[in-house]
Amino acid sequence: MISIIIPAYNEEKGIGDVLTGVLETVKSLREKHEVIVVDDGSEDKTAEVVRNYPVRLISNQRNRGYGFSLKAGIKAAEGGKIVIMDADGTYPYEQIPKLVKRLKDFDMVVGARTGDKVAIPLIRKPAKFVLAKLANFLTEVKIPDLNSGLRAFRKESCLEYFHILPDGFSFTTTITLSFLCDGLSVDFLPIDYHHRHGRSKIRPIRDTLNFLMLILRATIYFEPLKVLLPVTLGLLFLGLAVLILSYLAGKVMDITVIILISSALQVGVIGLLADLVVKRAYRREKD
Repeated sequence: MISIIIPAYNEEKGIGDVLTGVLETVKSLREKHEVIVVDDGSEDKTAEVVRNYPVRLISNQRNRGYGFSLKAGIKAAEGGKIVIMDADGTYPYEQIPKLVKRLKDFDMVVGARTGDKVAIPLIRKPAKFVLAKLANFLTEVKIPDLNSGLRAFRKESCLEYFHILPDGFSFTTTITLSFLCDGLSVDFLPIDYHHRHGRSKIRPIRDTLNFLMLILRATIYFEPLKVLLPVTLGLLFLGLAVLILSYLAGKVMDITVIILISSALQVGVIGLLADLVVKRAYRREKD
């Protein structure tokens, strides 16, 4: 069975059109399917609209977050294949069959917002560009879309990372990084991205900082040396630069040099130990 999970928070304006389109689209699927809407404590008539459609409705008693709602839907899903998408009308639901079909050859298929018609707000583009470049560098994989809300994956694979998947908007970023850092196969299907119905829940500055910290945290979790080794080298080179400048200025040794080089050694040792712990834990899981 295929379970399509749609988290919704104050989406009464767009959820009806989305469900109409999704229910019509999934008729072409050969496998059994279900549609689950997780109402995340909406204060409008989202739940009332959903009840008019033949779908499963899960209601959070209060607003718990995008990731929390997705995890609630995944736990309740009967299908072994999961498709997630937003309730605001931005994602093309007609691409669901393609995502499911390509899932036969990959562990996860992401609808990358790189199609001909992509309506991403201008204010969010610089931050997305920087975060994408950082993620590409740390994972050594070119990621067309780090946090797309339209994707398909196997429930079994997702459950392995439930303990690190956050309750907020960074759920999609985390699962992308987790799959890639752990060597699972991820495919990116180009899709369009439409203007949303209603008001966006994204907070540009706060959420961008959260995404940045999340990328670093996730990479340290799987590949600590990729983050800590550049920090070690940076501190070491900075210490050597200060040492040379101190020598040219006639000083035998500057206390700053000692602080920088000792810090570099400490970070380097921590990075090596962390890498050994990660590799040993991964080997135990495989055994």
